[in-house]
Amino acid sequence: MASFDVCVRGAGPVGSCLALALSRQGLSVALQRPPARAVAPAQPDLRTYALNAPSVALLRELKVWEAIPADARCAVYDMHVEGDAAGAAIDFSAWAQGVEALAWIVDAAELERVLASAVSFAPHVQCLEGGEVEAPLRALAEGKASATRAQLGVEMPVQRYGQNAVGARLRTDTPHAGVARQWFRSPDVLALLPFDRPEAGLGYGLVWSVPDARAAELLALPAQAFEQVLAEATGGAAGALSLCSERAAWPLTLARAEQVCGPGWVLLGDAAHVVHPLAGQGLNLGLGDVRALVQVISEREPWRDLGDERLLQRYARRRAMATLAMGQVTDGLLHLFASDRPLVRELRNRGMSLVNGLPPLKRLLASFALES
Repeated sequence: MASFDVCVRGAGPVGSCLALALSRQGLSVALQRPPARAVAPAQPDLRTYALNAPSVALLRELKVWEAIPADARCAVYDMHVEGDAAGAAIDFSAWAQGVEALAWIVDAAELERVLASAVSFAPHVQCLEGGEVEAPLRALAEGKASATRAQLGVEMPVQRYGQNAVGARLRTDTPHAGVARQWFRSPDVLALLPFDRPEAGLGYGLVWSVPDARAAELLALPAQAFEQVLAEATGGAAGALSLCSERAAWPLTLARAEQVCGPGWVLLGDAAHVVHPLAGQGLNLGLGDVRALVQVISEREPWRDLGDERLLQRYARRRAMATLAMGQVTDGLLHLFASDRPLVRELRNRGMSLVNGLPPLKRLLASFALES
């Protein structure tokens, strides 16, 4: 049986970044990928990631950011968020925050391709498919359905929202100018993320969170009918939108593992926590896990074993507040805007207008997402 310093299970963005970062410390890493599928996935990968500055900094440190094709990453300079009443809106800008960009929208498939290439050249990383590996530390980044987490007996209660996120790639006839748009309306949340595919300045990634039954209806609509529904939902604010991909949907949940570490093992990314995508923070939380664990390992005492539970508890403490807070914020926002009670609707719309007129509070809210 091969022996390594660390066994990372899961070769998605979180697991790959962890393997690359630990390799830079001179540690030997086994990166275990799931066995190759005999059948191609049933639906295309239409995901886009909204990466904040710390996540981009990590990718730059790992020498992979610049390898992402220019048309597969797009800076968000402004964000316009609307409620479900006239005049209820909040605007955020990179200029007001004093940052280069509020976020970067990145093609998920391209990011994973670039990371896989970087891993293949990493001097201390060996990619494996399944099998048993001997290592003092197992880092589990297998996603929300982690089989190893289940084998360890770690519970991860799941709260199902009864919603699906409908995703697609869109083309517009009006340049997006780096502006992300979001509509919060009972009972759905619609987001248009600026993108440079299929053409620079004229693409969007769609993430439309709707009740399960509505998601099925949207997926079943002919393309032209779907575009008409989308035009009515956006009011033409992003120009004339047309589909340039298939549509896909995935169920939305909130989940948090009851325990994120133990003797010789640790959870990262979706294996540890899942949040609603309305704030676009899922991968940022996972890469925050990577940064924290890598720092804890780099600062460990020379005599302390990599799988020492006390060492791993330092990681758990560092990430506890950030992951709990983001889960509560996204859950709270969803329930606030899903309510159709007149009083709640009035309060939330007035609240949006109030926050928009208070720059210090607006900067504080934006900072929470920028730095998580």
